[in-house]
Amino acid sequence: MSKGKVALLVENDYQDQEVWFPLYRLREEGYETAVVGPTAATYKSKYGYPILAEVAASEARADSFLGVVIPGGWAPDRLRQNAPILKLVKDLFDRRRVVAAICHGGWVLASAGVAKGKRLTSYVAIKDDMVNAGADWADQDVVRDGNLITSRRPDDLPAFCREILKALKETA
Repeated sequence: MSKGKVALLVENDYQDQEVWFPLYRLREEGYETAVVGPTAATYKSKYGYPILAEVAASEARADSFLGVVIPGGWAPDRLRQNAPILKLVKDLFDRRRVVAAICHGGWVLASAGVAKGKRLTSYVAIKDDMVNAGADWADQDVVRDGNLITSRRPDDLPAFCREILKALKETA
């Protein structure tokens, strides 16, 4: 029996580990995962590995999800230009659902308007973007500020996933 559903955002040039590691950890713990993209289509990772987004962001409803995972790579630069993606992230954030971003995923947080006033981390290359979006940036493997969970890079995935699972259990 599923413990609930979590959205995982994808676009071309996603960071392989930052999609597949959380996807399988969530499934292992009994959560249903919905891979969501700008359209229902196949997207390729930075290294060419394909993933099928079964759900278009315009069809995804925040009420259906316990949270969302925003992986890094170059995909967030594309994701942040998609209004339905930003609406989904903002709606989940406003509903106090888990919003988790790693690496360059912080770009989506900034564009969705949820970084301001929050303590978070990201890949160091976008630190200035996070600070300019009004965030209090920290250089830590994982940072949790309420329902917002962030990490810096693939090496942080164990801490990132532990914190996501902890937060999901608290919202159940």
